[in-house]
Amino acid sequence: MVKLTNKIGVIVDSFNLGVRDGLLKAKEVGAEGVQIYAVSGEMDPANLSAEDRRELRSMIGGLGLDISALCGDLGGHGFQDRAANAVKIEKSKRILDLAVELGTDIVTTHIGIVPHEGSGAIYEAMQEACDELGRYAKSMNAYFAIETGPEPAAHLKSFLDTLSTNGVSVNFDPANMVMVTGDDPVQGVHTLKDYIVHTHVKDGKRLRIVDPRKVYGFLGYDAMSHEHIAEMAASGADFEEVPLGEGMVDFKAYFAALQEIGYSGYLTIEREVGDKPELDIRRAVDFINAYR
Repeated sequence: MVKLTNKIGVIVDSFNLGVRDGLLKAKEVGAEGVQIYAVSGEMDPANLSAEDRRELRSMIGGLGLDISALCGDLGGHGFQDRAANAVKIEKSKRILDLAVELGTDIVTTHIGIVPHEGSGAIYEAMQEACDELGRYAKSMNAYFAIETGPEPAAHLKSFLDTLSTNGVSVNFDPANMVMVTGDDPVQGVHTLKDYIVHTHVKDGKRLRIVDPRKVYGFLGYDAMSHEHIAEMAASGADFEEVPLGEGMVDFKAYFAALQEIGYSGYLTIEREVGDKPELDIRRAVDFINAYR
């Protein structure tokens, strides 16, 4: 029998209300923690003074919330383009700095699709970037966590196994796996068990086979953006993100697998589509609570 003790988080940006109103709404719907995008706008590290950071941390703590993670997804081609990586690595370091200042040790991101060949210029550029960010994260007792979805779990593990530090980890998203690669999230949890530091609770359906490059981009193909992925998930052409329990993720088995590997971190609700995100998130909180 699955009996969850994990805390429930929610991505503040899913409410589409801005950070501060989103924090209030997260508390209202029953979340215990929050994940926040920290790439642009008011949460861009360059736009947050020391006073701003203290005030935000105070507000979050005053609401009785934790930050489960920051999201540092920079889009584009991830870290596939060596020529663009210096700027992206520097910004990712500043997001890691911000995360630690705000009281979390996890920054999640997409790094681009890991090439199947396991070698070549793109693979090596991704290795070098992740190695540098992993070392930086480890120096702060933090984690740079790659989100699942663009490639099967076994291939992501083989990439992670080549890196020189355990500062690079995994943000496990089961819906991305079923929607894009058709991978099994339950097996994926066991495959990546040594790397998982954060998880998403999201559901979806795969409607037909889709080239992951069409979703996540690839150097020389298309660029990747959060907005593009959300549009595809809403369109229902190749795959569809749906409310919890309405898709292809077997949550009873998924939660059981997380228990089996000893995962004790957050279960963070993400809702990227739909015209009633608050209602969907409230129902998602209830859905998870049924396993507690």
